[in-house]
Amino acid sequence: MRRRIGITLGDVTGIGPEVVTKALASGQLDRRFDYEIIGNPRTRRRADAADWVIEGARRCLAGELAALVTGPVTKELVAPWPGQTELLAHLSRTKKFAMLLASDQLRVALVTTHAPLRDVPALITRPKIVAVVELTRGFCQKLGIRRPRIAVAGLNPHAGEGGLLGHEEQRIIAPAVRLAHAAGPFPADTVFYRALHGEFDAVVAMYHDQGLAPFKLLAFDNGVNVTLGLPFIRTSPDHGTAPDIAGKNRARPGGMIAAINLAAQLVGRR
Repeated sequence: MRRRIGITLGDVTGIGPEVVTKALASGQLDRRFDYEIIGNPRTRRRADAADWVIEGARRCLAGELAALVTGPVTKELVAPWPGQTELLAHLSRTKKFAMLLASDQLRVALVTTHAPLRDVPALITRPKIVAVVELTRGFCQKLGIRRPRIAVAGLNPHAGEGGLLGHEEQRIIAPAVRLAHAAGPFPADTVFYRALHGEFDAVVAMYHDQGLAPFKLLAFDNGVNVTLGLPFIRTSPDHGTAPDIAGKNRARPGGMIAAINLAAQLVGRR
């Protein structure tokens, strides 16, 4: 029997059902696998979206699915969890996990995710940075990169400018970089340019917008969100529910196609 990858529809009031349908009809998916939709596009209960994620995780943990690709949902539907990433980590009892965004041009992992900017400095710790670097290195190795070059961004402008613009780099980030055998910390306004031009295989960013702003500039239509550290493969298109264009046949399926194919690629390398 061919292995099966599950695909949740996401929030039915958004573009999830549309991009899933278009992706499955695109003829661009990895033909080694079967694909199964998890969800009912005719439901009137938006809350079903969370139940579909839970079902997909359960079936992955039971070995029924080789991977899970999740459609976009709004944060309110998975509360009290900040997002699907944290919900899936809870369901699988995973303690060390991270969000990574991947495209053909750039890979970016995050030390903190959906946290207010005022809380970020207190959430950055040496063990957390080391864990994210190690998870990122493992992901790159799964892609066939034998010795991944991981760069770590600083938190403050100019990576602290030797302590003139902040001390997090000296006290926390630089020691963690040494422990993790990574490179940095580098100023965030240049490290992504260097990675884009081949100097690094991935960048570890300190907070959400620091990493996602440059990533989405390059890969808005085909970026993939990967949850690192789970006992199963989970990917998702790196875009939201876009309710303003839902039902208008205007949603582009590139992100969903990329998410499904990356999940298939990772399954194939196991």
